[in-house]
Amino acid sequence: MENSKVQEIIEKQVLTVAKVVEEKLDDQISALDHLDSDDLEALRERRLQQMKKMAEKRSRWISLGHGDYSDIPVEKDFFSIVKASDRVVCHFYRDNWPCKVMDKHLSILAKQHIETRFVKMHAEKSPFLAEKLKITVLPTLVLVKNAKVDDYVVGFDELGGTDEFSTEELEERLAKVQVIFFEAESSLSKSGAQTRGVRQSTHSDSSDSD
Repeated sequence: MENSKVQEIIEKQVLTVAKVVEEKLDDQISALDHLDSDDLEALRERRLQQMKKMAEKRSRWISLGHGDYSDIPVEKDFFSIVKASDRVVCHFYRDNWPCKVMDKHLSILAKQHIETRFVKMHAEKSPFLAEKLKITVLPTLVLVKNAKVDDYVVGFDELGGTDEFSTEELEERLAKVQVIFFEAESSLSKSGAQTRGVRQSTHSDSSDSD
């Protein structure tokens, strides 16, 4: 008896939601039906302008190196890069397994999120920046917005604590602070990293000069 009452309540709720959705669709269809040729032309023109602006943005982003995951060999180039692009993800790394895992995911995201510049810097070859930005654990991602450091992703702690995190998990972490946007280009399919136990390395372990 109790189950039948619950079922009845659920059915009523489903019907209510369906009715609301149907009414919204009817309103949208009605609005389209009442558009005259001038309204349609205005919509078309606005859409063309939006597409033109997006094409211009894409062209500018590509000219700045967006869409590629590149190494910055000289420290001073970091400053010109963060000034030129509104959103930058910079990976401070050394030549070890954890950093190679991060490289794999970032190379995918760089192509998926053309609105953001993805770069990397060898921490041992960038002592000034490593000290200035207080880089102690590798890998570390420095997330820059409007030429200012907005956040860090340090090691794998926020990604499950191992190297088995997916590209999508890293994508969600970066999107959380809006250094990338989910609206950009195509959606990202899950890409699992190779399974292998790992310990995060510290920068102090890798070099005595820092």
